[in-house]
Amino acid sequence: MTDFCGFTPKNRFFLAPMAGITDAAFRTVCAEQGAAVTYTEMVSARALVYEDKKTASLLEMQAEQRPCGAQLFGNEPEIMAEAAVRAAAICKPEFLDVNMGCPMPKIFNNGDGSALMGDPERAAAIVTAMKKAVDLPVTVKFRSGIREEARNCVEFAKRMEAAGADAMCVHGRTRVQMYSGTSDRSMVKAVKDAVSVPVIASGDALSGQDCMDILAETGADFIMIARGAEGYPMIFRDCLALEAGLPKPEHSAAEVLEVMRRHARLTCELKAEHRAMPELRKHMLWYLGNLRGAKSYKPRMAQINTLEEFLTLCEELEQQQFDVKG
Repeated sequence: MTDFCGFTPKNRFFLAPMAGITDAAFRTVCAEQGAAVTYTEMVSARALVYEDKKTASLLEMQAEQRPCGAQLFGNEPEIMAEAAVRAAAICKPEFLDVNMGCPMPKIFNNGDGSALMGDPERAAAIVTAMKKAVDLPVTVKFRSGIREEARNCVEFAKRMEAAGADAMCVHGRTRVQMYSGTSDRSMVKAVKDAVSVPVIASGDALSGQDCMDILAETGADFIMIARGAEGYPMIFRDCLALEAGLPKPEHSAAEVLEVMRRHARLTCELKAEHRAMPELRKHMLWYLGNLRGAKSYKPRMAQINTLEEFLTLCEELEQQQFDVKG
């Protein structure tokens, strides 16, 4: 197993950082299902430096989620360096990750996320400043480029390595593609061939078999799972089985419902029920989406307001004979 940021992960399958999704509860659930490394939601460096309490709360970590990286976004080297210091003090992450790949307009138009691929020198200055500010590994996550005719991921990767990046994650889509079309695995392979630090593949890791195929085609050291884990944290168990040469596990509806309940209870413990339940709805609808025949229950799930209501609906779902998709 390749070392990553000074430690050896227990496997090659990482949970991706996802805004509004990879909170502490979801990270814990995925780690319990086999995710070797998790990441926080992306955290605004500027908001962290200006001491926004809600932003700081995104960095809360429990032992069950570790090793865990804190992902920051921003475009000012000095602010990113100060945010690195604050993040390190708040949660003592195993490493810091810089988001240079987010394609969303509100991020891109502010010069953050994937916009940094158009300014490699600024991106390199951010990495260098953070490395000087903290005694933690610094990794970067980026895309194949901003647009098709400007796919500069190989040159960008070399520049990040020269600036001191300890590892990098490559998503094979361009910024213009957003999340449409397909991820170009050849871009991940090209980066892997060009740098000496560990490379994580990202993009279209929607099933255990997808993950195995991507690792084989790109030669990447690790793979980052994002949408494939939404409503299906068991994808990590699938990956581990396939890597061991075993058949993909056959998951039961009862198992999916048990993971749902674990996820809901944990979120309520960490955030308080009145805040947790509205945030949980999207997750619960994703879980239901993986139960063949459960579509009619989605409107009711979308209206759930209390943990008790949720657990009661789960009892009703358990009486049905649902199959698990995939």
